[in-house]
Amino acid sequence: MIFKWFNERLEIDKFRAKFLSKTFPTHPTFLLGEMAFFSFVTLVVTGIFLGLLYEPSTKMVALFGAMVPASYASVVKIDLLPMGMIIRRIHHWSAMLMIAAVLAHLTRIYFTSAYRRPREINWFVGLGLWGITMLAAFTGYLLPYSQFSVTATSIAYFISKSVPWVGDWTSRLLFAGEFPSDATVPRFFFMHVMLVPVALLGLISLHMLILVKQKHTEPPSNRWLKESEGGRKLIGIPVWPEQTVVSMSFYLFLLFVVVLIATYIPLNPVETYGPPSPGTPVMRPDWYFLPIYGFLKLIPGDLSFSVPGGKITPETIGGVIFPGFLALVLALIPFLDRAKQDQHYMANPLRRPFMTSFGMAGIVFICMDAVSGYIDVLHIAPAKMAVYVVFATLAAWGVSFGLLRSYNRKRGSDVKT
Repeated sequence: MIFKWFNERLEIDKFRAKFLSKTFPTHPTFLLGEMAFFSFVTLVVTGIFLGLLYEPSTKMVALFGAMVPASYASVVKIDLLPMGMIIRRIHHWSAMLMIAAVLAHLTRIYFTSAYRRPREINWFVGLGLWGITMLAAFTGYLLPYSQFSVTATSIAYFISKSVPWVGDWTSRLLFAGEFPSDATVPRFFFMHVMLVPVALLGLISLHMLILVKQKHTEPPSNRWLKESEGGRKLIGIPVWPEQTVVSMSFYLFLLFVVVLIATYIPLNPVETYGPPSPGTPVMRPDWYFLPIYGFLKLIPGDLSFSVPGGKITPETIGGVIFPGFLALVLALIPFLDRAKQDQHYMANPLRRPFMTSFGMAGIVFICMDAVSGYIDVLHIAPAKMAVYVVFATLAAWGVSFGLLRSYNRKRGSDVKT
């Protein structure tokens, strides 16, 4: 009776027939997108708990006989609550997992050429999701307001301030004036819990709408199955109930892994670093910002030159031009690929020597930049490390391209880019 009542008003049967019967291809790499989405769900749930207890303020309050910023004190108190620390850790590791999953998902799309026509728009949406996810991590970095988080955020402040022409304006807009100011934490809290989640939800919705319209790329084996079974449009399992059961089982397993990691691996301990102080601790950003940090290490400190209306500094080169150039290259990938035909099946990376070797070289370049963040520990001079980065990148491209060309010649197949 209840279902009939709702069905008469919402036409649930029509919705189920149109959407829940759609086919989902069975390939393990498609779970990378679900991993990112499920991490986002966990972040929202744990973020609601943390947001109810967090105080976005830098006013001084008493904590165990000392005067500390209210935001720092609220995080310490959250850690002292039953389940408080574990939920904060789950929130932290879910953020790490979401960034990694989005990056792995984009990597899979690149190497299987799933960015080709007609899926270029979803490639841009995916890049936007990655950028907003990084922004979510960045805005959450400052909120504990420990010595570690303030020092890390100050690097971003000086980078944004170094942008010619608009640096002062953008830094004041993002950081609510000079950093750190009394309004910086409330500004970051608003962006972290309102603007960024809304942007993520909007891009995820757009991504799913385009995906429903264009459908997934399929595993190459489906091409031969279609020919033998009469050419059905898509081979896989229905969204309801088969794929729903698979997805929920995967989410529960994912949640188990995150809780297990959160139980045994701690965060950056706010109690150890303490509240902000005049001293600057030796610190490095988390892995997802480490390539930018490492690239900054490779730039000579005296490398700067004037431009009309501003000045280009090492912070501008490493923190603005470098990531901006990488973003531009990624955005142009669908247009740099010379293939003209529509792409409905996952391409074999072994049959695409140039694009695959280009991707391998890019991965090695980013990894080497991340290693450059530790040149002080490795006792390597910046100039020498820069040579290592260039050599490793060129070697990765040359070796992978040569091996793939040789592989395709031996198979007697047409080499595709």
